[in-house]
Amino acid sequence: MLRLLSLLLLLANTGYFAWTHGMLADYGFAPTAQSEPQRLTQQIRPEAMRLVSDGDAHLLDNAMPVARSAAALASAATTQCLQAGLFTDSQASALRPHLESSLPAGSWSLENSVEPGRWIVYMGKYPNEEALAKKRNELRQLGLPVEPLTSSVLEPGLSLGHYSARIDAEQELAKVVQRGVRTARVVLEQPEARGQLLKLPLVDSSLKAQLEALKPRLEGRALQACR
Repeated sequence: MLRLLSLLLLLANTGYFAWTHGMLADYGFAPTAQSEPQRLTQQIRPEAMRLVSDGDAHLLDNAMPVARSAAALASAATTQCLQAGLFTDSQASALRPHLESSLPAGSWSLENSVEPGRWIVYMGKYPNEEALAKKRNELRQLGLPVEPLTSSVLEPGLSLGHYSARIDAEQELAKVVQRGVRTARVVLEQPEARGQLLKLPLVDSSLKAQLEALKPRLEGRALQACR
């Protein structure tokens, strides 16, 4: 009985071996194929895949922030910050609907702002253009730069420097007096102004084209680089 059982086990093992290795396929006995050759055709450049070590992975992790920073710098290089103003409250109220209808939301803002007064070291008024030209030539010979005036009230006259604080203008006046200038004085060219400033922080070429149609609504204020 034991001998018969051993013989049956031997035959069963032999048959299983033959079945799993496809030896009985010709007789219709073979295991179901488990391979999926269609997946090979779906692979994209499998030869480009490579395993990386822990050290390589660390280098790649460190490189990612650098790549993102480079992308951010490239984006910033194609945009610029522009501003215009100041606008009075009534001017800003009239401008706002045009901004909302013609520019993307979030691309602009109207902000309360203060423009400090401007003090100058001033010479004038002169009786005529000939006297003005003579004084300008004298200052040039002394090596003193002359700046244009922004206030028509002070024309015809000359400015030897613009300053946001009176004390700075007075210090400059003391210097020009030491160089032989006797008729200069410190005056307030433009008083402090309060209003609303139009700011566009990220202007690209597309937005700049849209701003062209908006310029007539800016009350003569020019769009300038943000300060």
